[in-house]
Amino acid sequence: MAPLPWNQRFFASTRGRIVALLRRASRTVDELAQALDLTDNAVRAHLATLERDGFVRQHGERRGSGKPAFVYDLAPEAEQLFPKAYGLVLNQLLEVLNQRLNPEELVALMRQVGRRIAEQWSAPQSDLPTRLGLAVTVLNELGGLAELEQADGTYSIRGYSCPLAAVVPGHPQICRLTEAMLTELVGVVVQGQCDCNGTGRCLFLLNMQQCLALTPP
Repeated sequence: MAPLPWNQRFFASTRGRIVALLRRASRTVDELAQALDLTDNAVRAHLATLERDGFVRQHGERRGSGKPAFVYDLAPEAEQLFPKAYGLVLNQLLEVLNQRLNPEELVALMRQVGRRIAEQWSAPQSDLPTRLGLAVTVLNELGGLAELEQADGTYSIRGYSCPLAAVVPGHPQICRLTEAMLTELVGVVVQGQCDCNGTGRCLFLLNMQQCLALTPP
């Protein structure tokens, strides 16, 4: 039998069941214990772990006939635990755009979107290494895994996991989005060398003439 995906295994666990219950409504320890047929102490132990991991938080008190009870609900970070339709929706959106636009128009649109995404971060008016550090941080915050590399006075950004890898095989134009985003953040033209087979591995090279112009003597 094939192993269950990690999220299915999680939601089959006690902590996963707590998260699923709190997604429906805020609950007290006693309410969770009754729903799960557990002791209050067992529920508190699981809640402490979920709070530590940033998925659950206390949210006020509920007053009844007895002592007020803390109410728990999900933190916004918990949404990452649930399956998302982003990959499916983005893939279908790109299919439609590919049918309606010619290749040049589609690439231009991807670059425009990349620049718009870069605008969400304030690129510092500082040296090249600082800008490159920001670019790597942005890639990682978007769900990728990237590192800055330097060799023989040249810089590059190596990606080990692309946040858009799910749609790259069918739509390699999406890589132009990342190029434009990085170019905007770094202030130097960036060109990608991506593996379009869905591995998520890529390499972004910088225009060295522009790099030399930005690097102090």
